[in-house]
Amino acid sequence: MSHQAYVVQGMTCEHCVRAVTEALAGIPGTEAVTVDLVSGSVGFDSRVGVDRVAVAAAVAEAGYQLASGPA
Repeated sequence: MSHQAYVVQGMTCEHCVRAVTEALAGIPGTEAVTVDLVSGSVGFDSRVGVDRVAVAAAVAEAGYQLASGPA
């Protein structure tokens, strides 16, 4: 199991949290996603390592921007 953590810019509400959660959950191999609105932190566990490009693409598709990570 691989755990990765990132910071996402642009999230302002619970809708944003759901959108980012769903986007990351759609990455093949993802087991669990945790999003903290206040800090903008996003963490997820996957069965296989996921590269930053795939994470950034999923976040961008949801309408947000990957600010940093993996942390």
